[in-house]
Amino acid sequence: MNSASNAARTAIVTGAARGIGRGIAERLARDGLDVAVADLPGMRQELDEVAAAIEKTGRRALAVDTDVTSKEQTDALVREVAEHFGHVDVFVANAGIARVTALLDTGLEEFEQVMAVNLRGVFLSYQAAARQMIAQGTGGKIIGAASIVAYRPFALLGPYSASKWGVRGLTQAAALEWARHGITVNAYCPGIVGTAMWELIDEKLAEAEGLDKGKAIKKYAESIALGRVEEPADVASFVSYLASPDSDYMTGQSVMIDGGIQFS
Repeated sequence: MNSASNAARTAIVTGAARGIGRGIAERLARDGLDVAVADLPGMRQELDEVAAAIEKTGRRALAVDTDVTSKEQTDALVREVAEHFGHVDVFVANAGIARVTALLDTGLEEFEQVMAVNLRGVFLSYQAAARQMIAQGTGGKIIGAASIVAYRPFALLGPYSASKWGVRGLTQAAALEWARHGITVNAYCPGIVGTAMWELIDEKLAEAEGLDKGKAIKKYAESIALGRVEEPADVASFVSYLASPDSDYMTGQSVMIDGGIQFS
């Protein structure tokens, strides 16, 4: 495992323009890592803002337009970051999307879109990161975005739930295969987070259940033991641990950080 100080380490965070991804990127910068942030071209303004926030901490930043469903773009992201910073030590495959639809109303195109971003995107990210880390010979940390639904699916989130179960399985397989290279692979499983994604989920769930906007998320939040909706910083704090040497003996795990909704 790479035991270099945080000051010498670099990270890549996908889906970093807002929400959980932005929280993770800015936290890793505060931890002392140089951070490359990636997102879709349409998110460029927000992505540049994240890069500027990272640089204000005194760390180096790099913003890269990337569609993680594309192998060519994901490979190019890792290659560009390695050339720019000299090495890649942490990869956080955070990019993801949600669609709220009853299974009987879910079209094939919608299903495949969710799988493309949430599962294929993580697979391509894991693969590109691992190849770079193996070539470096220094080990590294690969971290993926799963979800509470990787353990307990939600109604109307069928494809999303399936994609996150897939991330959990992929994380375990990758951990087994890459341990000999000093690479750990883990995933984080957020619950109900106050982000744009959950605003969309709330809107669609409210429509389906005949509730006013804002009431669906409030209803589901009643199951949170800690009594409040999760914030991106809550997730980022745990990812900080997964990216640090403190988690060197942990691999293959998909850990719920959900405030106490579901217990494993």
